[in-house]
Order: sequence, then structure tokens, then C-alpha cells
Amino acid sequence: MDWAPISLAYQHDLAALIPASVLCLLGVIFARLMFNRARLTRWDGRGGEAARLETAASIVGGLFIWGAQFIALMAFDAGVVATYDPMGMAYALIMAVAALYVSARVTGAALNSSRVLAAVLVRTLFFLGMHVLAVGSLRTSGVVHWGMETLALGFAVNLALSIEAVRFQSTGTIWGTVSAGVSGWAGLMALYLISMSGFWISPTETPATLTTGLSRDDMLTWAVGLVMVLCLALGAIAAAAYWWRTSAMRHLREAIDAMPDGLGFYNADDRLILWNARYVQVNPELTAILKPGMPFIELLREGIRQNLYEHARGREEEWIAERMAARRAATNGFEQKIGDGRWLRVQDRHTRDGCIVTVVNDITDLKRDAQALAEARDAAEQANRSKSQFLANMSHEIRTPLNGVIGMIQALKRTELTEDQHEMLELMSSSSRTLQTLLSDILDLARVESGRLQLTEEPFDLARAVHEAGQLYEASALEKGLGFTVDIAAEARTWVQGDVVRLKQILTNLVSNAVKFTESGFVTLRAEAGPTRDGSPTLRFTVEDTGIGFDPETRARLFTRFEQADGGIARKFGGTGLGLAICRQLAEMMGGDLDCESELGGGSAFILTVPLRAIAAPAPVESDAATAGAVTRRGLRVLLADDHPTNRKVVELVLAAADVDLTAVEDGAQAVQAFRNGDFDLVLMDMQMPVMDGLTATRELRLHEVAEGRPRARIVMLTANALPEHVAAGQAAGADHHVAKPFDTSELLALVTEPTGSDRASAAA
Repeated sequence: MDWAPISLAYQHDLAALIPASVLCLLGVIFARLMFNRARLTRWDGRGGEAARLETAASIVGGLFIWGAQFIALMAFDAGVVATYDPMGMAYALIMAVAALYVSARVTGAALNSSRVLAAVLVRTLFFLGMHVLAVGSLRTSGVVHWGMETLALGFAVNLALSIEAVRFQSTGTIWGTVSAGVSGWAGLMALYLISMSGFWISPTETPATLTTGLSRDDMLTWAVGLVMVLCLALGAIAAAAYWWRTSAMRHLREAIDAMPDGLGFYNADDRLILWNARYVQVNPELTAILKPGMPFIELLREGIRQNLYEHARGREEEWIAERMAARRAATNGFEQKIGDGRWLRVQDRHTRDGCIVTVVNDITDLKRDAQALAEARDAAEQANRSKSQFLANMSHEIRTPLNGVIGMIQALKRTELTEDQHEMLELMSSSSRTLQTLLSDILDLARVESGRLQLTEEPFDLARAVHEAGQLYEASALEKGLGFTVDIAAEARTWVQGDVVRLKQILTNLVSNAVKFTESGFVTLRAEAGPTRDGSPTLRFTVEDTGIGFDPETRARLFTRFEQADGGIARKFGGTGLGLAICRQLAEMMGGDLDCESELGGGSAFILTVPLRAIAAPAPVESDAATAGAVTRRGLRVLLADDHPTNRKVVELVLAAADVDLTAVEDGAQAVQAFRNGDFDLVLMDMQMPVMDGLTATRELRLHEVAEGRPRARIVMLTANALPEHVAAGQAAGADHHVAKPFDTSELLALVTEPTGSDRASAAA
């Protein structure tokens, strides 16, 4: 047995051993690079591609290592004539390929330490088998001697260097992979040289006949031929891959240049690598300095020198630090204004290897459009507020004189009139009621449009509400000679939860239209159970008449605002065309719907369907009629605050029928002074007055009561401000009740005849 250096120096042809060594090194490094690529591919979820890469790496790497093994054997001087067994050569090739493939499968993608060590051991054993089979394929005329101790030593050194290669591979870098390949190559060379130092052949006295095999020249031809074929194949594959990669990169670059967004790609050191044409267009000020390798921070500094970044003025270094911190964190992006008035949206994204992709969009047009939309929205909101204020003012200004008209009419009705005067008064009363209905419709429409119309939720007797809605127009129907009936089914004679005022508003509007458009025949209001919807019961109200009816074209636009079936300049019937539109919107707010059926000249049927929310009837409340009857209402002290003289006169005329002591003032300040100087049971307070408004005056009255310990007087807001927010404001100020102008005489008289808390206490005593 010789030492490995002696075997290398005297038993091998160094000229042939050097290319074998280089071939082995290339095979090991190639295999490791391919296996590392396959592992990354498997992590990305592409298992099929990873398996193909592992197979290719095993075949190519195995062929290189196998070729190196046999070139090294041909460099060995056996001292006798030798040939090579083709089957042994084939088995050795299979063992070399299996060494790489099996170890890759054992390692897997997780890089678990125990699996890696197992894979190293398996690979070393397979390479040992390859070496034994390759040397065993040698056929000589002498006696072969092989020292097992040198074979074991070569295996141990190969195993140690293979384990050392794992340490290099674990760094995860390209140089770590190359270093691992060099360590693996050293292990294979050590296995060969150490084991061959214990291998020799002694000649026999009688030369033996060689078995059939390949000569050394044949072996060299086959080995070199296979390697050359492999190299040519790899070269062709590499050329095709390079062409494909170049073509793909060209297409990718064209696609990047065609992107509508500006894109800049920076490496892990935040230096510019490539950018597209749009990136230059959105950063025209930086075009002169854009070049590969330019640090991103230098682009920021150049932008600051050109005064591009408005937010950085006066705090340049702090702004740069914030921008770089946000870039390292790769936040979702931000918008920045450039010095020339343009707006850019910038987004930074990190790649897996630490590179940064910066996407820049010019959003100046979007910002301009957003500003225009915001201004249009503000203008619309201002217009809506102006409209609401206008409607509130118009409501007040119209209700105030209308209150005088209706009040005077009601006062005149209580005087002695001739038949002609009574007829004229009825015409005036009818006209005023029409005007009051028109005003209410306009205000309801405004509240619905602004979303400020709110439904109340309270229990009420459904049958009573339906009867009251029908009775309002029963007299009108009888005067026209129409049959008028109100039919309430048993299931509708119950207490329900809902807004009784709005329900009656819908029903009275439908009944009013039916009476108006019917000249002969009948009008019927029917309440009954409706169809079940989504498993919940409903109520159906039907108003049917034998009136003029309408055609399908008219039906399609009947619920549109300002539309009427009786249209045109020569129309026979009046109205604004708002009632049905408001009724349908109210029905939808209640969770129901309003529809109709009709034919021209054949009458109509309007059908309202709403959810049925039946409740138990409330417990009866003990009547205070006896107590109220025992109360003496003589000498009630009333304070009236109203800036309009007509309204003050109307109240004086109405209350003249009651025994009250009335004090009238013109504004809130006079009302506060009068309240301090006198003792009043009831205050009728207008809301909109000069000097001091009614809300401020009401708060002052309540404060005065508390300060002097006086009993709480009833304060009623008697005002033309009739919107829901006005009612809420009055309650917040301390008012007990709200009466909207124009008011009904009976409503005002009911206020002065209602017993106060002190009256009840006196009666009880």
C-alpha cells in the first residue's frame, strides 16, 4: 500500500487526472446549483417543475461525476494490460445518478437537519458503490489487491467533507452553494485517491487470458464521447435557455415600458437598476440624473434641490428620514404634491430578495376631478340648506297670514250671518283649507327629499283610525250623491304599532281623490288582512271608486311628482300632483307599498299594503271627567307673545268665547318682563320674533320659575315654524306643547279649558 501522494505521483498520469478533476468539480457544482433552484421552486408551490429540475440535476451531475471517475481510472497505471467491463461501467453510472437523486429526495424542501445528515450519508454510500463498481469493472491479467482500510479511510474523509459542505450550503447564497460544491468535489477526489493508494495489481507467472471488455483506448473514447455529447447537449440547452431568457426579458421590458404606471426597480442596496419610459415622464425633473446604480436617496436630494416636494420645505433632512423609513417599511403608499402643482401617488413594494419596486402614478387629473366633485358636493349641500331655509321661511311667512284668514273665518262663523254670507264664508273656508293642504304637501315633500321626515312609533286603535280617515270626506261624498262605506274586517279591528298620523294622511288623500274624481256611483274604504310577506303578516287598505279612471300610460306616471291623470290647461279637477307621490314614499318608509288598478271610465282601486304589527290593547285609563268637571276655569290668566298684530287679534277673538284674562305682547323680551311682573297659568309663545325669539324667552321663563320657586306654568309654542326640528327645539327649550299655525279654533279653546296641575290638586283637596 502506498500513501495517496505517492500513488498520485507514481501511479497516475497527471495529464489525464487534471481534466477528470475539473469534470468532477463541474458536475458537483452544477448539481448543487440545480438542487438549490429546485428547492426554491418547490417553496413557491411548483412541485412538478421542482421534480423535473431534480431529475435533470441528477442525470447531468451523475454523468459528469461518472465520466470523471473513469477518466481518473484511465490515468491509473495498473502495470499490466487491462480492459473494462461495459456492464460494470453501466452499473457505476446508475449508481452515480442514484447517489444524487436519492439524496435529493431524502433531503426534501424543509432542510431539516436530521434529513440532511441522512441524505449526506446516503449520497456518500452511493458514491462509494460507484467507485467500487468502477474499479471492479477493471479486467487484468494479474492479481488484484485492494486494501480495505484505505477504502474505509477514503469513505470517512469523503463523508467528513460532505458534512462540511452542508455548512457552506446553509448560508443560502450563491457563493455558499459554490463552496459546498468545492467541498463535495474534494471529498470525491479524496475517496478516489485514498482508496486507490491501497489498490495494486501483481503479475502472475503465467499470464491469464483477459475476458472480453473495452480496451483503455476504447474506454477513453467512450468516456470522452459521452462527456462531449453531454457538453454539447448542455451547450444547446444553455443556448436555448439564454435565447428564451433574452427573448422573455425583451418582451418583459417591452411590457414594462408599455405600462401606464411609472416603474423603477431598485436592488437590495436601494440603487436604481432599471426603469420604464413612464417613470421618466412622471419625474421629468430627474431625467438628467437617472442612471443605473443611482441611490434612491440621491434622487430625493435632487428633488429637494429643485424644490419639488412641498411637504419637505423647512424640514428637508427630517422629511428624507421619514421617506426612507417608510420606504424600508414598504407601506401601502402615499400621495405627494410636486412643486409644479402635480400630484403623484407613490407605492413601494419589496421583493423576496430585498429589492424594491417603486410604482408612481400621476393623479393630478384625479385630484382635480375630486376637487371639482367636492366643490359640487359643497355647492349642492349649500343649495339644499338654502332650499330648506327657504322652505322654512316660506312656511312661516305663508302660515302667518293664513292663520289670520282661517282664524277670522272661524270667528265669523260664530256670529249671526245671512244665508248669502254663510255661503261666502264656506267658500272662503274651503279655499283656506285647500291652501293649507297645499302648504303641508310641499313641506312633506321637502322633508322626504332631505331625509328629515321621521315616522313615529306608538300604539293606536287601527279601526278607529280608519273610521276617522273615512269620516273626513263622508259629508262631501253624500253631498255629491255618492254611496260611501267604510268596511273594516275582523282582523283589522285591533291595536297596532306605527305612525297613525302618516297612515291617516295616506288614507285621507286616497279617499279625497276618490270623492273628487267620482261623479256618480260609490266610494269604498276597506281594511283587511293582506298577503304574507317573508313570513310576516300585512294589512291591506283598498280605496275603490266608480270614477273617471285612467289608462295604463297615465298609471305609469301617476305616482311621479307634479303629475296628474287630469292634466293640461283645460283640466277639470284641481290639485298639485304631489299627494300620491308623497303617499307612495310614506308607504315605502313604513315598509310597504302603494299601487293602483284602473281602466278609463271604469273606476279605480288604490291598494296600500303595510306590515301588520299587532299589539295588545292598552289597559283602560280611569277617566278624569268627574274631576275635570269639578274644576273651575274662570279667570284663567293667559300671556300671548306674537309679533304679528293679525295673529294677536285672531287669538283675542277666539278666546273671547272663554272667560280668560289675556295679556298680549309683541316680542320675547316683553313676554319675559310681563311674566316676571305677573302670574300666568298659560303662555302662548310665538317662535320667530324680533328683539328676543320665543325659544330664548321660554328658557328665560323656566329659569325665572326655578329662581323664584314659582309653580310651573304651561308654555305652548303657538308658531308658524312647523317642521320637526322646530318642535324638538321647543321641547328642548322647555315648552310643554306645540301648535302649528294655522290652528283650529277648537284646538286653541281646548288648551284654555284643559285643567292644569294646580287645578287638579285644588279639585282633589
